Amino acid sequence: MRNLAIFLCLTLSLATSALAQRRWTEQQANDWYARQPWLVGANYVPSDAINQLEMFQAATFNPALNDRELGAAESIGMNTVRVFLQDQLWEQDPKGFTRRLDAFLAISAKHHIRPLLVLFDSCWEPNPHLGPQHPPIPGVHNSGWVQSPGAPGLTDPAYEPKLEAYVKGVVGAFANDDRILGWDIWNEPDNTSGRPGEPKNKAELVAALLPKTFAWARSVHPTQPLTSGVWTGDWTDPAQESPVTKIQLAESDIITFHNYGWPEDFEARVKSLEPLHRPILCTEYMARGSGSTFDTVLPLAKQLNVAAINWGLVAGKTQTYLPWDSWLHPYVLSQPTIWFHDVFHPDLTPYRQHEVDLIHALTGRGTPPTLTAK
Repeated sequence: MRNLAIFLCLTLSLATSALAQRRWTEQQANDWYARQPWLVGANYVPSDAINQLEMFQAATFNPALNDRELGAAESIGMNTVRVFLQDQLWEQDPKGFTRRLDAFLAISAKHHIRPLLVLFDSCWEPNPHLGPQHPPIPGVHNSGWVQSPGAPGLTDPAYEPKLEAYVKGVVGAFANDDRILGWDIWNEPDNTSGRPGEPKNKAELVAALLPKTFAWARSVHPTQPLTSGVWTGDWTDPAQESPVTKIQLAESDIITFHNYGWPEDFEARVKSLEPLHRPILCTEYMARGSGSTFDTVLPLAKQLNVAAINWGLVAGKTQTYLPWDSWLHPYVLSQPTIWFHDVFHPDLTPYRQHEVDLIHALTGRGTPPTLTAK
């Protein structure tokens, strides 16, 4: 009887473990979303950091600046930020990186902000390196951003255990941490920069690795949802979806997407995702020169019960107030008339007072948003 009891306990334990590693049901996902406030925030990189590495490396991590800038976000009603991590930070110093991330989460919590943490990213520079980062290229949008994993890690099968250790290590360290909103497994996985060193079969490599990454994260039993945001292609017809999009939609507990188009396009994208019957969060929007603005999209997102996380909080070394066309035609001799992304000047005065008033009014949070230079 004792052996039978042990066997039954072990079987139950294994079954529970397997269940915990499955994608959330629609009911679980919608129950989670019902417990959240309307989520509004920004993709956040400190104004003194050119990329993810500079944000979190020991030599350049700046808690005091994080505190000031997240305080500005809180003051206009924001309650979340989307923050990018990088696998080399973990490989170099797991304990140190964990401490710095914990410190950042404490600052965020102080300001009633719960971050959505991004583990991997396929955008921009395919050969990232630790240590000092190059200065911003004059007049160029996001000129120092780096991928994770870089091309060497993506193409070398021997590197995969390091990526697994990173995912399990970071998610496992904070798996039960209420300060975290969720885990964004991979940003725009099949995006290609066309920069030197990027593998030509990148989409195929990512498609093979993406399901494993979700499984690694689930294996440490996070209480927060997992997601990877769809960003391109036709989402109205499964037959038209790319292999990577199919994986993203099949694996995500909550549905996230990117849209930098006019409000009509934003609404159409939301409608194309509603048949999935899961919470919908827009984790990138707001490109003023492309028709995506706070004035038009944010009220619509609230009406549709869609979370809204714009790109950029404080103008700084990423230079994302410059438009995408600066990649081809740098704004060196003149500045664009309209900022592309970002909400605040480096001194934390608003780029446009009406926008911060609108965010504050729609969220009903924060303090009166008239900010002065410091």
